[in-house]
Amino acid sequence: MRSITSFDLQYAHRFYGFKGEAQYLHGHTGVLTIEVEDTINEGVNMVYPCNEIQKVAWDVLKNFDHALVLRADDPLLPAVLDVYEKQGIKNGHPQNTMKGAAFKTELATAYPDCRLVVTKETMTVEGMIKIVYDLLKDKLNIVKLTFTSGVNAATAEFPSRQSIDRCPLCGIALNADGVCPKCGYRKKA
Repeated sequence: MRSITSFDLQYAHRFYGFKGEAQYLHGHTGVLTIEVEDTINEGVNMVYPCNEIQKVAWDVLKNFDHALVLRADDPLLPAVLDVYEKQGIKNGHPQNTMKGAAFKTELATAYPDCRLVVTKETMTVEGMIKIVYDLLKDKLNIVKLTFTSGVNAATAEFPSRQSIDRCPLCGIALNADGVCPKCGYRKKA
């Protein structure tokens, strides 16, 4: 069975090298839907609490919300960083509080202090799915991701990879020590 939750992400990007309207810097409201699969957890009668999926995923996804997403070879990137440097906001601003931890993967690097994500490939709906799966595959048993942005949509399915050891009281994943980080339940050895 699956638990399903969605996120709204506001972001700006462009398709560098593309011939068409998308070559210009523009913004979107994207909707990311995450489907997590496992067995029904005895005691709480659910696969995985959607609010907990949201917490785990949002730690990473908030780097994309209200961010500029540019490909690493886009000539606009150095210009944006230069303007941010001149404005004194390249290394953050006290009001920039909605940010996740920086990350660097083969597909993307997040610079949360300046609300910027730099990608290896053009940030299409398909590209977003690849990036999100790469970032969350070890945290959630994701079996399907769907991302819509404007009139564009893509979906990808993934094999169920694991059964997550979860708390029988609240349904969330136990930490490496077998303890629930939410309610303190401790798995008996």
